[in-house]
Amino acid sequence: MIEEAVLRETVADARARGRVRGSLRLMGPAFVAAIACVDPGNFATNISGGARFGYLLVWVILAANLMAVVVQYLSSKAGLVTGRSLPELCALHYPAAVRWGLWAQAEVVAIATDLAEFIGASVALSLLFCWPPLVGGLVTAVLAMALLSPQRRGFRSFEIAIAAFLLVIAGGFGVSLALVRIVPADVLGGLVPRFDGTDSVLVAVAILGATVMPHVVYLHSALTSQRIQATTPDDARHLIRLTRLDVALAMLIAGAVNLSMLVSAAAAPHGAASEPVETLVGAHAAIGLEIGPVAAFAFAIALLASGLSSSSVGTMAGQVVMAGFIRRSVPLTARRLVTLTPALVVLAVGVEPTFVLILSQVVLSFGIPFALLPLVHMTASRRVMGESVNGRGLTAIALAVAGVVIAMNSFLIWGTLTGA
Repeated sequence: MIEEAVLRETVADARARGRVRGSLRLMGPAFVAAIACVDPGNFATNISGGARFGYLLVWVILAANLMAVVVQYLSSKAGLVTGRSLPELCALHYPAAVRWGLWAQAEVVAIATDLAEFIGASVALSLLFCWPPLVGGLVTAVLAMALLSPQRRGFRSFEIAIAAFLLVIAGGFGVSLALVRIVPADVLGGLVPRFDGTDSVLVAVAILGATVMPHVVYLHSALTSQRIQATTPDDARHLIRLTRLDVALAMLIAGAVNLSMLVSAAAAPHGAASEPVETLVGAHAAIGLEIGPVAAFAFAIALLASGLSSSSVGTMAGQVVMAGFIRRSVPLTARRLVTLTPALVVLAVGVEPTFVLILSQVVLSFGIPFALLPLVHMTASRRVMGESVNGRGLTAIALAVAGVVIAMNSFLIWGTLTGA
């Protein structure tokens, strides 16, 4: 995936550039992971959550982001220390039946991811240019593949491109946030953990799935395993320290963007008829009506940037999953056609986009344990990680994250079946 010449760069090479430039050179993979935490699925879940339940789910945004920090740090560390991606580690240490099962569910997650990314970008193109949804989806496929081209020139070009898209998304919601009236006490009240019926649990699980993205757990480990070589124990420790900072900064930005989505939806007027703004199209219309065309344009641009960038990241993740679990690789174009087909069918049939986006995030949430439990297992194994093995405290926190996800998913199933 990365050019051979780039792989020969070491921590010493980066540090020779100077303290600041060298440190910046060693950072970046977490920002690629962070873009998936602000994909169109996040737009749908956060806006729906804010419009329907006000500030009720602010605590879910915060909790999901903290979980993502733990998960992405473990994933990046696994790649740095072992030189292998998480799927490769699973293929190396688990029986064939287990790795094939993990691969199958990871492919389902990839399809759900494509649904969110392509539908979101298609909606954005429709808002900007009035294109039919199916046309927007096809254009998105072409643009997403083009966005992967900087990767051929090395990891840095792609990371910079993705970071630029993240800033565009943040700027788009910064405009909306600045133009609505926010009551700080109401936002703080949303930090109290609680729900309001099964529907709020559904949205909360979708928010969790949209933030702790399982396919990015696989991808992040691959990005760090292929990126910079640590040739001495001191270099390895230095690289791990900077990785913590990389993850913290990237997830801080992603969390702030997600929070701004929900808060903006909760605080914004809901149209002339006072209808809840629960869809992406409805949110765009309300922003244009109540705030102004500039804010509406910023929203559409942010949505387009989110769909395009997260789509390219999703394509990379799919390659990592297949190459790692079953040691097979297919051309990016062929793989994109397979995972793109369900999204194009949805666009052609005309199903309401925001509803599909939320359901896709629930699917992602159900896929989290299948990525997270192997990750915890690998990073807690001294045989795999050597001196960089997780401490007991970190392992306990990671297991608690997995437990919370499983518990929320189970509660959602129970509530759905019983109508609670």
